[in-house]
Amino acid sequence: MEFEGRKALVTGGTSGIGREIARQLAAAGAEVVISGRDAERGAATVAAIEAAGGKARFFAADMADLDSVGLLAEQAADVDILVNNAGIFDFAPTAEQSVASYDAMFQVNVRALYFLTSAIAPRMAERGEGSVVNISTMAATVALPGGSVYSATKAAVNSLTRTWAAEFGPSGVRVNSVSPGPTLTESAPLEMVDTLGATTLLKRHADTAEIAAAVVFLASPRATYVTGATLPVDGGRAVA
Repeated sequence: MEFEGRKALVTGGTSGIGREIARQLAAAGAEVVISGRDAERGAATVAAIEAAGGKARFFAADMADLDSVGLLAEQAADVDILVNNAGIFDFAPTAEQSVASYDAMFQVNVRALYFLTSAIAPRMAERGEGSVVNISTMAATVALPGGSVYSATKAAVNSLTRTWAAEFGPSGVRVNSVSPGPTLTESAPLEMVDTLGATTLLKRHADTAEIAAAVVFLASPRATYVTGATLPVDGGRAVA
């Protein structure tokens, strides 16, 4: 119960990797705020956590809407752990990428993360401690055809991780990223995940629990001297 008495916010916490992160944090004693757009999935996630003996609540938020992001920041102003997991992706060849899709990915993957962190991290700094974990992707460093915009948004996240670590570190706030490889979730087609998994050194895709475990480690007291890092959890793909 290493997170007993701690509060955490997990954005995009109603499905996939985010839901598993929320579950693992709650299982370790954290009181978890889960944000997402789907109230039904949010209620189901909270119910599952509570049924296992954990504490959680859901707050509806649209990460493409800065007003909604601001309301979420107010609801979660006192959290000790912020997991910036919410993100969207739309793969397309560069010449076929639409402006609307381009804008949407930068709004959700970069702008929302930026302004949510800018509202919450300074409050952590005032208290003298806190942990921010951003969810990136191996595509930020591994070239994937059709992933130009998505990869660029996550490369920006990795850059922000380093800058925020320097900015907030002297006040006791650690900022790190986890860079998942191919992971089987509801939104990731099995064929695509299996194909990418075969290119890793471990020759398989990840389970959401494997990604979540890395996030929980970085958020925990076991990683008190780790900040500014991007941890690859990609089966060795970044070095393959």
